[in-house]
Amino acid sequence: MKRRYTLILVCLLIVTLSACGKQAGIDFSASKMSKPYVRTGSAETTAPAGQEQPAVSETAPARVQTETNLTIGQKQQTQKGDNTVMGDISFNFETKSVLLNSGYEMPIYGIGTYSLTGDTCAASVTAALNSGVRLIDTAYMYHNEERVGEAVRNSGIPREEIFVITKLYPNQFDHPEAAIEEALNKLDIEYIDMLLLHHPGPGDVEAYLAMEKAVAEGKIHSLGLSNWYVEELEEFLPQINITPALVQNEIHPYYQENDVIPYIHSLGIVVQGWYPLGGRGYTTELLGNEVISRIAQAHGKSSAQVILRWNLQKGVVVIPGSSNPGHIQENTELFDFELTEEEMERINALDRGEKHDWY
Repeated sequence: MKRRYTLILVCLLIVTLSACGKQAGIDFSASKMSKPYVRTGSAETTAPAGQEQPAVSETAPARVQTETNLTIGQKQQTQKGDNTVMGDISFNFETKSVLLNSGYEMPIYGIGTYSLTGDTCAASVTAALNSGVRLIDTAYMYHNEERVGEAVRNSGIPREEIFVITKLYPNQFDHPEAAIEEALNKLDIEYIDMLLLHHPGPGDVEAYLAMEKAVAEGKIHSLGLSNWYVEELEEFLPQINITPALVQNEIHPYYQENDVIPYIHSLGIVVQGWYPLGGRGYTTELLGNEVISRIAQAHGKSSAQVILRWNLQKGVVVIPGSSNPGHIQENTELFDFELTEEEMERINALDRGEKHDWY
C-alpha cells in the first residue's frame, strides 16, 4: 500500500514538471520572437515627408530588425513622469529615437525641407547634420530631393546614421514603380529609409502595394502615410499588407489631434507632426502666445523649444523646417529640460481645432 502511494506521488510530480516545462517552453519561445537583432548590409528604405518651420534633430539611428514587423505596439499606455506615450511607440529620450514597427529606429526630431530649394536647401540640411540632426524629411512635391541627397552624400556621415523620408504625390499614384525609381535616382543615397504617400488620392492603395514590393526588393526600409486620419485609416488599412510605420499629420498647439494620435498609437504606428510651430503665416502668433511664452521663461528656453518638447512628450516626432543655422541648432536643444504635467495641460488647453493647411 505504501509503495502504491509513493508511485502515485511520483506520477503526479512527473505530470506537474511536464506541464511546467511546456509552459516554460512557450515563454522562452515568445521571448525569442520579440528579440531584435542588428540588421547588416541591408539596402532597403522608405521615406516620409513633411512641412514645417524651424528645424530639429540630432539622432544617429541604429537599424534594428525584428523577426515580425506587424505586431509591435498594439498596446497604449502613458509612462508616468514624462508624459511619454508608450506601447512600443515609446520614445527613448536617451538615444532620441523610437523603434518603428518595421524594426528600424528613427530619430524623434529632425528637419523638414518644405519650401527649401536649391542652395538654400543643401545648406540648411548641411547645417542640420552639423548640429547633430539625423532625420531629414523631403518629398517629390518639394522639388528638392536632389539637393537633400547631395547634402547627405557630402556630409561625411555614415549613410546608416541618417534617416531620410520622402513622399509620393497623388499625381504619381498611377505610375508608382517609376515614381519610386525617380525618388531613388534623385536622392542617390542607396536606399530610402521611409517612403510615404503624401495624402489620399485615387490609386493610393495600388501605389502603396507597389511600395511594399520595393520594400521586398530592398529599395525602401519602411512605409508610411501623410495626412491620413481615422476614417481614412479605417478604410485604407484592410486593403494593404504592411502596416504603416508612421503617419505624418499637421499637429501644433492650435491643432492638436488629441482624438487621432491615441488611435494611431493604438495601431502600433508612430505619429509625426508637420507644421509643429504653426506653419507659414502663423508661427509668429503661436510663438508669441502668452501661455507658451511664460512656460518658456520658466525653463530658460525659447517658445519654439517648449512647443517641440510638448510634442515629444505627447509622443509626436517633430520635423520643423528652417534655413537659419541658429534656429536649426536651437531646435536640437530639447533634451535638457522637461515640461511638468501642469505645463502640458496648460498647452493642451490651447487647442482650437484650427488647421493651417488644407490636407
